[in-house]
Amino acid sequence: MIIGICGGTGSGKTTVARRILEAVDRDYVAYLQHDSYYRNLGDMPVELRHQINFDHPDALDNDLFANHIKALQAGESIEMPLYDFASHTRRSETVRVEPRPILILEGILIFIDAKLRELMDLKIFVDTADDLRFIRRLRRDVSERGRSVELVIKQYLETVRPMHLQFVEPSKRFADVIIPEGGYNSVGIDLISGRIHAQVQQELLRDNRP
Repeated sequence: MIIGICGGTGSGKTTVARRILEAVDRDYVAYLQHDSYYRNLGDMPVELRHQINFDHPDALDNDLFANHIKALQAGESIEMPLYDFASHTRRSETVRVEPRPILILEGILIFIDAKLRELMDLKIFVDTADDLRFIRRLRRDVSERGRSVELVIKQYLETVRPMHLQFVEPSKRFADVIIPEGGYNSVGIDLISGRIHAQVQQELLRDNRP
């Protein structure tokens, strides 16, 4: 079972994913973040890297992302890339991800690409007010990604907000489930966790058949 969790930057996608992981035995769940699949800009001059629109679908390597999803579907392990957001490059190290009965995909643009949507059994959109999303992004980028307040605001106005309106918000129509308030919506998360538990039980019964 492949679950896609989409929503705007700072909407609470990661929180929803973590809440689901907490509610389900981690031995049965694999987790891939689309953010790990940004294209490697190591060969580009540093000053040019900061001019890239990282909120446009072209900034992400969907071919590699899709190939890794299919490999996990086929029961193969993958080496998930790690991305350095301060330098806009992929790190030399990777993270091994083993196949599991449940695969959670998370990212702001995962519903844009039809070939990715076709791989998902359940598509969840996390819907959160714009002002809350901006505040969360501001805090994250300053504390975790080494950016100044001025740079975060500039990027938000020039690319993040326009790309959200052009790509992310319209992709809500592809969702099977819309969760308002992100990780604070306990009812929505409990319903999804219950569906995952049922899928895990089916997998266990199938594995134990003679």
